[in-house]
Amino acid sequence: MAGRPREFDREEALVKARDFFWLHGYEGTSMSDLVEVLGIASARIYKAFGSKEALFREAVNHYEKNEGNFALNALKQKNIKDAISQLFQDALALYTQANHSYGCMVVSAASVLGEENQAVLDWMKAQRIARGQSLVDRFVQAKSDGQLVADADPKTLGQYYALVLHGLSVQARDGYSQEELSQVINFALKNLDQYVVSV
Repeated sequence: MAGRPREFDREEALVKARDFFWLHGYEGTSMSDLVEVLGIASARIYKAFGSKEALFREAVNHYEKNEGNFALNALKQKNIKDAISQLFQDALALYTQANHSYGCMVVSAASVLGEENQAVLDWMKAQRIARGQSLVDRFVQAKSDGQLVADADPKTLGQYYALVLHGLSVQARDGYSQEELSQVINFALKNLDQYVVSV
């Protein structure tokens, strides 16, 4: 008598799918890829997650609540220089981790998609814009708290450091070393000094 099939672990399957999407992108991942990676039939994938797009969206949300949550945590630091410094250090650790150097999933998994996937592209674009806006909002708060000099422009500063953050993701994925990226981070942080009120 044949044994019962192994119990389906939805969380484990979601993490496996997330990592495959993270590495190969939305359009670079087929349903047959997911069947192979997850080790379950397509019918079970559809039943558990609804569709490839629904699975991708859930995978991105999983990333943002876990690995990608470093940004929101860093921006909670009371001092703006400490917040940006922690943001970049945590990003560097995530983007260059051994055997998992994929950069940021939100930046890399769906930045260019075909017309048939416009809804996914628009959704991912909104995620990236929201991340950038969180940096702008943090600099606005820093200026309100008296941490920035009078002529500092919070919007420009937020957009600039969002640009650096997203650039780190691209370069990490391209194989730049921690040492090389650390030099960029140090340069960006040194530039911030001219806008921070000395204490």
